[in-house]
Amino acid sequence: MRLEPAGEADHPELLAVWEASVRATHHFLAEEDILPLRPLILEHYFDAVTLCCARDMAGKILGFSGVAHGNLEMLFVAPDSRGRGIGTALCRHAVDRFGVTRVDVNEQNPQALGFYERFGFEVVGRSPLDGQGKPFPLLHMKLRRS
Repeated sequence: MRLEPAGEADHPELLAVWEASVRATHHFLAEEDILPLRPLILEHYFDAVTLCCARDMAGKILGFSGVAHGNLEMLFVAPDSRGRGIGTALCRHAVDRFGVTRVDVNEQNPQALGFYERFGFEVVGRSPLDGQGKPFPLLHMKLRRS
C-alpha cells in the first residue's frame, strides 16, 4: 500500500469508494439520504479538501482521506479493505502531515466512533443535526494531547 495525493482524475473512483463505504457502515442512512450526496461530493466536497488516497500495488484506491483547516473531513475505506490498517495509516498521515486535531463523527456510526477513540480522539461536543441540517447527530472530537 502507498499513500499519495488524489487528483481530479481520481474523483470517480473516490466516489465509488465513498459510496461503498457509506453503504457498509452508515446503516442509519436511507437511499434518499445517500443519492443526493453523490453530486455534492463530486462537485463541491472533493474540491474543498486536500485529498490523500491509499492505493494497492496495482494502483486501485483502497481508501482516502480529506483534510481542511485542521479537520479530518473525510475518511473512507473500501469495504473489502477494512481491517487492514488503511484507515489508521490515512488518519496518521492526516495528523502528522496536515496537523489534523479534529474530526466529526456520526453518532449513529459506533464503529467510526470507536476507531477515532482508539486513535486518541475524544468527544468534546455534539450537534443534533449533520452538515445538511438532517437529524443525524454529529459528535465533535478532538485529538488528546499526549
